[in-house]
Parts: sequence; structure tokens; C-alpha cells
Amino acid sequence: MEAINATQEVSHPSNDNNPGYHDYDSSIDIPPPALPTGVEGVTFPEDPIRLLSVQVVLILAYSTIIVLGVLGNSLVIYVIYRFKTLRTVTNFFIANLAVADLLVNTLCLPFTLVYTLQGEWKFGSTLCFLLPFAQGLAVHVSTLTLNVIALDRHRCIVYHLETRMRKDVCFGVIALTWVLSGVLASPLAIFREYGSFTLEPGHTIQVCTEKWPGKNTDGTLYSISMLILQYFLPLSIISFAYARIWSKLRGHVSPAENGGTSSAGSERHRRRRKTTKMLVTMVVVFAVSWLPFHAFQLATDIDSTVLDMRDFRLLYTLFHVVAMCSTFANPLLYGWMNRNYRAAFLAVFKCRRERGRGGRLDSIHPTGGGGGGRAKKIVLETQDAMSAHLNATDV
Repeated sequence: MEAINATQEVSHPSNDNNPGYHDYDSSIDIPPPALPTGVEGVTFPEDPIRLLSVQVVLILAYSTIIVLGVLGNSLVIYVIYRFKTLRTVTNFFIANLAVADLLVNTLCLPFTLVYTLQGEWKFGSTLCFLLPFAQGLAVHVSTLTLNVIALDRHRCIVYHLETRMRKDVCFGVIALTWVLSGVLASPLAIFREYGSFTLEPGHTIQVCTEKWPGKNTDGTLYSISMLILQYFLPLSIISFAYARIWSKLRGHVSPAENGGTSSAGSERHRRRRKTTKMLVTMVVVFAVSWLPFHAFQLATDIDSTVLDMRDFRLLYTLFHVVAMCSTFANPLLYGWMNRNYRAAFLAVFKCRRERGRGGRLDSIHPTGGGGGGRAKKIVLETQDAMSAHLNATDV
């Protein structure tokens, strides 16, 4: 990289002894640091993120994603834990997705927002190594879990296997996704450097960047490899699996449609079609939300002059916001497209309202009158409603 020349107008400073601005981490959620408006006669383009209006919008956007993501994914995990009829293999995988999204919402996004606004890493060396790894880990877990769900349903529906995956095997697969994801994300923690960048005498900022031991192309090769492993390859596998599933379901003639009397077979076929629609919608949302970010990252890897764009940091941040919308989209889809989750969510909220009116529901005794008896009746009514509406084979 070229050093700063005070007599020449340049776009980005650099220093042979410090991490450069071009060494930003494009494969995760840490944007390059902000540039000053001028250093000792050197004129830099104004960074749009410095504008107050832009910062307010970013704060609102990230805060909304964090709040919706934490509430929605926590609710999904809670209802799967709370209601026995929801403890199916597919729902355990969905809970695994929710855990990964919670990891992003709590460990990554708040720090990303602060770093984006301040343009300097102020969280110390430990988090410099931990947070990029956590982000990469969560993204890999999400993509691997979406693949596992698709392949499991492909096995059951296309090959007419009524026996679903055993729960102990399911938990083993979930553990394997975390181990494999940790291995794939490990370079984000290993090849990293936390250090100081001197803009001018007396003006030093802290930065957190990738630091590869070999050539400069090593980071680009890893970034492109992760783009393939995190996006293109998973989507290819998932698309193939759901295309075959959809073809099988469309070509299937249920007993009712064939003039038969098997209402159970017809209901099972209907549930499979609805559940497949929901899961395909999840994948589409994931693909669409991450597409701008991955496309922008690929353009940066192919042509490094993209880094010199005046609005580079703003575009990077906007595309990242769109990608992060996937962390709260799934709970909304469950409530909209699946009656089991919809009934479970409503039951939880109903219990909360009645708990405020009739006292603590977990302290009710079999005998007694007054508010206690009323609260116990509410509990029983809620359980009856759940039994009537929840069907464990729906998901």
C-alpha cells in the first residue's frame, strides 16, 4: 500500500507498520473504520455516515432488528421448550436456528453499530478476536441447519419414509453443525490483528482487522471460499431438495382427491404441503436478505477499487442491515404460516395477561378458592386450547 503523501490528494491512508484501511473484514459484520475529513493538508471525501440524520436512521434500524430478533427468537425457543407437542425433530432444528440468530442479535449487532458510528474499535483485543468468530459461527450454523432441514424432509417425503430422525440423532446433528461451523469460522479469530493506526502525529485510532500470514490474496481467497460455502453451495443444495419435494407433493394424489375415504392421509398430505411452503419461504427470505451483502462483497473481492468509493462504508452498512433482517424474519413467518406456532404464541400471551389479572399461575394449589381457583381454571383452559389446536406433525 502507498504511504500518505501530504502534498498529494489520496482517498485512503496507509502505513506499513499498521493495519491498513483496505484490510477491512468483508466476510463478517465489521466495516472498515471511518476516515477523517482531513489530515495535515490531505483532503478525504466526506463520509456520509458522519451525518447526524444517517446515524439516527442506523441507530433506529439496528435497534429495531436487535429488539425484534431477541424477542421473536426467544419466544420460539420458549414455546418449543414449554409445549411438549412442539418438541419434534424439525422444531429442534428451528430452535437451533433461533439460537444462532440470538447470538448475532446479542453478541454482534450492538458492537457493530457502535463501531460503525465511531469508526474506531474501542472494545479491546479480546472482543476483536471473539466477535468476528461469533458472527461467522452463527452464519454457518444457520446455513448448515437450513440444509439439514431440507435434506431431512427430502428423505422423508421423496422416499416415503414415515419414520423421522430420532431425537438423539437430531441432537447429534445439531452438535455437529456447531463443531463444523466453529472450524469454518476459526480463521476469523486466528488471522486477526488488533492494533493502532496513526493518522497523524498525536492522532491514533484502534483498529481490528484481518491479518493473513501469506500474500494479500489469502484474505480474498478465504472470502470467496466462504461466499461459496455460506451462500451459493447451501442454496444450491436446498433448492434441489425443495424442488424435488415440491414436485413429489404436486404429483401426489391424496386419498380424498382419489375418491377414497382416508381423511388421515389427506390431512397429512395437506400439512406437508403447508409446512414445505413455510420452510421454502424461510430459505427465500434468507437468500434475498443476504444477496445484496454477498454481491457487494464479491464485487469488492474482484475489484479493490470499490473500496475507494465515497459511499463505500454507507453501502456496506446498508447491505449489512438488510442481511441482518433475516435474524428476526423467521419468527414472523412461523406465526403467519404455521398454525402450531400461532396457537403457541397466542397461548403464551394469553397466559401472561391472565397471570397479571389472577396472580402467579405457577403457585396454584389443587385446593383453595378465590383468585387461586380462577387462575388454575385459566391454566387448564389454556392447556385444553393447546391440545385442540396443536398438532405435533404439523412441523
